[in-house]
Amino acid sequence: MNNILKRFLRTKRLRVALFLVSYSICCSLALADTSWTHDFANEVRQEAKKRNIPGFVFVVVEKGKPAKFYTYGKTESRGEAITNETVFRLASVSKTFTAALIAAENPLATTLAWQTPLSEITPEYNFDKYPEKPLLLRHVIGQSTGFMPNAYDNLIEANYQRKRVLDEFQELEPLCQPGYCYTYQNALFGVIEEHYENRDSSYAKQIQAKLFEPLGINASVGRKALESSQSWAKPHAAIARNKWAKVRVKDDYYRFSPAAGINASAKDMEIWIRAMLLEYPDVIREEMVMEMTLPRVQTKNELRRRFWRDHLRSAHYGLGWRIYDFKGKRVNYHGGWVQGYRADVSFSPELGIGFAFLMNAESNLINEVTANFWDQAIQ
Repeated sequence: MNNILKRFLRTKRLRVALFLVSYSICCSLALADTSWTHDFANEVRQEAKKRNIPGFVFVVVEKGKPAKFYTYGKTESRGEAITNETVFRLASVSKTFTAALIAAENPLATTLAWQTPLSEITPEYNFDKYPEKPLLLRHVIGQSTGFMPNAYDNLIEANYQRKRVLDEFQELEPLCQPGYCYTYQNALFGVIEEHYENRDSSYAKQIQAKLFEPLGINASVGRKALESSQSWAKPHAAIARNKWAKVRVKDDYYRFSPAAGINASAKDMEIWIRAMLLEYPDVIREEMVMEMTLPRVQTKNELRRRFWRDHLRSAHYGLGWRIYDFKGKRVNYHGGWVQGYRADVSFSPELGIGFAFLMNAESNLINEVTANFWDQAIQ
């Protein structure tokens, strides 16, 4: 081992060690005050009314205290009022669950682990372009595969079958070696579903057994599960400024469920946030959360996000989570967007609070609301 490599490894180990120490320290600090959220909710409702948003629900979770739910609107124009049990599509927020599923399995290494090469997960496909640097599962979950961002999302949205999309992916040439740059993907998450199906199981069965049931979450996977929910928010797309029309639920991204296939209510998201805040240590262990939220690749484009850019000092992607330095405080975040729905989830281990916003319209109001929430939470 040459001296340069030795120095690199020492630096990397030091960075990980410092992160673990800072994480433990921040989680022991005093929790934040959220008494202002009632007025905040009324402001959000007023803005939603101006924009004719069909409906939304958001939840504020303060560690060790009852959650606060705030609702607005209906599941559709003549539908029922949205409640904390109304089910929405999570879209890419699903990636936070997928990361936790892999994190839970990783110590056992009986099925999937962070270091498992894709050539072992789905040997029928060949995505490797660098023999000395194989593509690993952590590169997929950590959005650092090196391939062009959002590659073949257009094929997913054109309703191509998963196998055909992955076949096309084999022909791509990467922009960088795996692990060296941030390149956001959805299609490559399909290898996880392929892996389970090849073993007579499914992503839905695995996540139900290993996360949903142990946590007591009523979340589900797939279009049929969404539409069979007792109460579910119908999707709405914009047809003009501040005008929305109900659209049908599409199967496209549900074929890539590990990327964007989970459905959940605000009540489910309360439990999910509490799990991230370590209130369910038998299911979501502290080392799992630390591993998922360790900054791995820079996401400089996030620093230019409208409503966020005045507050962010740094932005990275971990494993299924974005990691922001928001006005000097750590906020772990992920958003989701599919036709007719938007979703956000975020939490601060330092402040001991979390926030999730679910909406049945493709409105950018969600960006403003989530950024404003953390701006007020972090004083």
